[in-house]
Amino acid sequence: MSKVKVLLIGAAFSADLHAEGYARSTDLAEIVAICDKDVSRIKDLADRYGFKDYAVYDDMFKAIEEVECDVVDICLPNFLHVEAAKRAFAKGRHVISEKPLATTVEDAKAMVDAAEAAGKKLYYAEDWLFAPALGRALAVINEGAIGKPMFVRARECHNGSHSPFTKTIKFCGGGSMVHLGVHPVCFMLALKNNRWTELTAMTSGGGEANLWHRDMEGEDWGAVLMKFEDGTHALLEANYVTCGGMEDIIDFYGDKGCIHVDLTMSSAVSVYSEPGLSYTVEKADVTTGWSKPAVDEKFNLGYVGEIRHFMESVRDNKDAKVGLRGIDGYEALRVINLIYKSAKEGVAIKNDLL
Repeated sequence: MSKVKVLLIGAAFSADLHAEGYARSTDLAEIVAICDKDVSRIKDLADRYGFKDYAVYDDMFKAIEEVECDVVDICLPNFLHVEAAKRAFAKGRHVISEKPLATTVEDAKAMVDAAEAAGKKLYYAEDWLFAPALGRALAVINEGAIGKPMFVRARECHNGSHSPFTKTIKFCGGGSMVHLGVHPVCFMLALKNNRWTELTAMTSGGGEANLWHRDMEGEDWGAVLMKFEDGTHALLEANYVTCGGMEDIIDFYGDKGCIHVDLTMSSAVSVYSEPGLSYTVEKADVTTGWSKPAVDEKFNLGYVGEIRHFMESVRDNKDAKVGLRGIDGYEALRVINLIYKSAKEGVAIKNDLL
């Protein structure tokens, strides 16, 4: 196969994250079309990353029908994933879907089934699995440097999403756990090949019960304690009540050592600025005073490696690695919905699929 031909649907926040990967994978991939209902965003995105000779669409179904491509990359609000994916599979295309896979477990299953029926691949975009710092941490663990891993604590937190869709469960699928917690949940499921045995969860509850964001239907804080088949335990958290920029923190504890990983606040650059910087880290509201501006943020969060892996997988017509397949996105969403059930009912839930 020559270069993988990509139809990118969406030209806003998540599309920008993927575009960085495509811009660094020109040996593998070619953006042949970009679709967004606001076509001005398309030019801004393309100019930012140097994309040339691409078709422009403002209707995703028309784009899927007309564009000759190998893969459709869906960078849309959560509730739009399922229909875009089903249309793409019906057209005989592979699909990349941003997280979470869908807003409901039923829609996620429909996407997995549509891929299987079409004989095409559904790829699930989980960037943590390509974060270099986490790759290094796992290599340290695999060489036995911290002994037997016993406990993992992981969280993604910031002060609230930029997207208006996250305020409504119908459009997002939940609150902070489905939007942010999907990263630590999917990461742990990938590490353990989806072999979890039990979970117990608690959330702020949503609406007036929230800690801060009472205009959100979903929760603005949530946490879950999970047990896995090999005896490992994990505490996974997500919240919208963390000021100062996004926190992606992962801690690994073994019987002979521990590892602490900071994906977002670990810059080697420190700056003191009275007027403020143009940008420091994702979700930072102020950039005055002391700050640690990110260095190659999209690479260090894993987006570049993720896109290259998908392009290689499409080129070779093979599944992505564990954690990045459609079935993994489905399982992550199924677990998150069980987290909500556990929190609502105050019960521990066992994995009925083992």
